[in-house]
Amino acid sequence: MQPYIVYLGSHSHGLSPSSLDLQLVTKSHYDLLESVLGSKEIAKEAIFYSYNRYINGFAAMLNEIQAADLARIPNVISIFESKERQLHTTRSWDFLGLETQETVPSDSIWEVTRFGEDAIIANFDTGVWPESKSFSDEGYGPIPTRWLGSCQSGADPNFRCNRKLIGARFFNFAYGPLNGSFNSSRDHHGHGTHTLSTAGGNFVSGANVFGYGNGTAKGGSPRARVASYKVCWEAEGGGCFDVDILAAFEAAIGDGVDVISTSLGGIPTDFLNDGLSIGAFHALQHGIVIVCSAGNSGPAPRTVSNVSPWMLTVGASTIDREFTNFVVLGNKKKLKGASLSSKALKVDKFYPLINAVDAKANNVSELDAEICEEGTLDSSKLNGKIVVCLVGVNARMAKGYVAAQAGAVGMILVNNQQSWNEIKADPHIIPASHVTYNDSITISQYISSTRTPMAYISSVTAKLGVMPAPTVARFSGRGPSIIEESILKPDIIAPGVNIIAAYPDGIPLANLPVDDRRGPFMVYSGTSMSCPHVSGIVGLLKTLNPKWSPATIKSAIMTTAKTRDSSLHPIVDLDGVIATPLAYGAGHVHPNSAMDPGLVYDITIDEYLNFLCARGYNATQIKQFSNNTFVCNKSFKVTDLNYPSISVADLKTGPVTINRKVKNVGSPGKYVARVTSPLEVSIVVEPSTLQFSAMDEEKSFRVALQRSGKGNQQGYVFGTLEWSDGKHSVRSPIAINLGK
Repeated sequence: MQPYIVYLGSHSHGLSPSSLDLQLVTKSHYDLLESVLGSKEIAKEAIFYSYNRYINGFAAMLNEIQAADLARIPNVISIFESKERQLHTTRSWDFLGLETQETVPSDSIWEVTRFGEDAIIANFDTGVWPESKSFSDEGYGPIPTRWLGSCQSGADPNFRCNRKLIGARFFNFAYGPLNGSFNSSRDHHGHGTHTLSTAGGNFVSGANVFGYGNGTAKGGSPRARVASYKVCWEAEGGGCFDVDILAAFEAAIGDGVDVISTSLGGIPTDFLNDGLSIGAFHALQHGIVIVCSAGNSGPAPRTVSNVSPWMLTVGASTIDREFTNFVVLGNKKKLKGASLSSKALKVDKFYPLINAVDAKANNVSELDAEICEEGTLDSSKLNGKIVVCLVGVNARMAKGYVAAQAGAVGMILVNNQQSWNEIKADPHIIPASHVTYNDSITISQYISSTRTPMAYISSVTAKLGVMPAPTVARFSGRGPSIIEESILKPDIIAPGVNIIAAYPDGIPLANLPVDDRRGPFMVYSGTSMSCPHVSGIVGLLKTLNPKWSPATIKSAIMTTAKTRDSSLHPIVDLDGVIATPLAYGAGHVHPNSAMDPGLVYDITIDEYLNFLCARGYNATQIKQFSNNTFVCNKSFKVTDLNYPSISVADLKTGPVTINRKVKNVGSPGKYVARVTSPLEVSIVVEPSTLQFSAMDEEKSFRVALQRSGKGNQQGYVFGTLEWSDGKHSVRSPIAINLGK
């Protein structure tokens, strides 16, 4: 037996159901399952979530045969196993142009929106540490009356919400009975506190990690109200499961949130077999913007997660700050690394240097020893030395712990070829430095060249103004989507490397058994960090334009994004190669420009339904999904979804025509199309000028693409479409797959 989600679509009881309506829905769930199991009692025992308010479906413990029997019932849209999802600052907002050296310009979106005042940002994550200063409600007025949520403390009597942290809930059925200390909304991991404070944390001066990166921490919408929905757990085998995520969507929709930030994901599956996708669609129907992380499985293609078109999918970029130190070898070679070690070696004192393999314990494999697995190092060989450990398998900071336990005075963490030059600043418990693959070869060659290899690890410094920046983080999930190539993913990139944000000061900073270091802030990297940056920006736009639809907000963010770095060169991957829309989507987020996009690509619920029709869903499924008498437009193509980017999955044969429409959200004016085409493709926009005379006026246009007969490029090529009135630049990336 295992948990399955039985998805039945939408409800007919409207937006304000009575308690009787909800009871009848749950009864219908029991009746449906009884028809398969043969007993109402067994059905009631099997169902552990009845999604009865906004999402129509239930979660139940079933075997494969029972699940297959349910799948054959006509009104069951889909049935799927509850999949596990994985969890995917003081400087970043300055880097994004919202402030300059902690001074906010008058034209900043922060100033215009009063720092996102009273937007309500929800976070699906590991919970929250309510005592963090990032969630202080000092100076806040009454909680907005539209907030209908609650503060669920569970087994933690000390957990309190306030006028800033206005709500907290936890959902843990997927884990069964947990230790009472975990059975609450409190964050015992750190991830949720970090992401929520990045999205909507209050101003906290003097924020730093071990004195590094000192400044004022704040979220994207510092004056927003925030709510935590704990769906991810720290228990053994923990993660975030679909059954709990759907329950959180049900709650958040009813609570009245504006934005849902979800820094979690997994391997993409079909839209209606994906709990996160289903929950996001129902939230979208209620005007809620859903922001998701793109995943950390890059840089390989087709690694992006959270690919539904109604999600705003965010990849990760670097900012212009580094936490660096240096490894100095005995031959005087100096290698730059990354670190946030809280300890330092004596200045300029050199220590013996040894490869972990050469310090391996008896009866231990070289493969385990070289990555510094627990119990693999011999203290008699390692004591008083600096050890070289290879990345991979166990956590980076765990390697430092293993080295320290074996008597090492320092650690050099070296990349393998796969990790290449992506280095991370971690708060190691011993002096340490993380260096690139090329530098790992230099170190290896040096050790082999002398009988007495020596090295020194310098102390850490924070460096600003690093160039180039931004770059696309190596780990950030890349497109194209494995589910639907006609939707370009990711949508956008945002800061996600070495981000300082709030952290529970009651748990170890490195989550290691002997780590007694505590602190209110921590550095994390991942698309989990880039996602809440955009969630905070969405909160600002919601405050500025409360009537804008989720698609309008998404369009404003995407069409104003930048594809050049701060020195006006094209954004590159971490390897120095010019990046493409498969890595950065529309580009790097630019919040101040998103205030005034000029034109937007809006998408109605009916258009999303037509998109599903075009993908082959039948009329019965669509009717249940939408709970209306919607009739599919048979002429609608998948590529006709009014998306702010254009992706053509196959241009091997004849021409392709893309239909789009734009809405004016600025002043009247004439927009002229400017197209940049790859050599191999001819791109024609018709009409090439659009005249707008009123706010909210819509105009349609077509984009015709065909092979030009020039060039010999295979695979993906790229272009751009930009509508400009002289003031606004409404830019859309174009990705075209030419095939092999």
